[in-house]
Amino acid sequence: MWKALSSGKKFILISGPCVIESEALCLKIGSSLKKTCDRLGILYVFKASYDKANRTSGQSFRGPGIEEGLATLRRIGDKLGVPVLTDIHTEEQAKLAGKMIDILQIPAFLCRQTDLIQAAVETGRVVNVKKGQFLSPKEMGQVVKKAGEFGGNKLLLTERGTTFGYNNLVADMRSMPIMKQLGFPIIFDATHSVQLPGGGGDKSAGQREFAPVLARCAVAAGADGVFIETHPDPEKALSDGPNTVPLADMPNILKTLLKVREAVK
Repeated sequence: MWKALSSGKKFILISGPCVIESEALCLKIGSSLKKTCDRLGILYVFKASYDKANRTSGQSFRGPGIEEGLATLRRIGDKLGVPVLTDIHTEEQAKLAGKMIDILQIPAFLCRQTDLIQAAVETGRVVNVKKGQFLSPKEMGQVVKKAGEFGGNKLLLTERGTTFGYNNLVADMRSMPIMKQLGFPIIFDATHSVQLPGGGGDKSAGQREFAPVLARCAVAAGADGVFIETHPDPEKALSDGPNTVPLADMPNILKTLLKVREAVK
């Protein structure tokens, strides 16, 4: 799997619902995306979270929890025949997820946590590190160096916007070529880059209409793939609905991204 991810031959899509709402919904989304990706020649990775530990409100839906969630993700990966990705928040979660999950994701807020990085890379799994909203792209060099000190040489680096406060993020397209110099595949998180953190009072708001726009810009700037959260009915999604892309829109979005990628080769 790492060879396919790092070869640069295929465009990468990391996609699924923000959180595991049900196994049936995950399979519906994953099956649809896999068919589209197989047809277009895209390397597909299914993504969903078992626990949204950083919700704005403590009353928000978090997911099924780690034991049930990991088992669900493993079944989905096996049924669809695709790699699965989920985020981890503690060293213990890294160890548990490392036994069942193909790609471990370190959330942006935790990208400088030394013990978490060490625990993740020592599982031997591919690790996707999201650039902190508080970091410049150049500073990710220290994160990569830190991972390398613990033997981490299978990394994906994900840009997801920079915070300037006041419920807004700004996506700097220079991040793609700057982080590309670190020697690992670069992913652009199109949906979280259009999130408006805390913009809904007790929840985050978002501007999903701009996710495809930023994704096109990122691919033109050199991104090796995109991270897009999707749902059949984003208005009913239990997490991050305002910045989630409708599942029905995904085929056309991906076709366009491939055209952009081909044009800038």
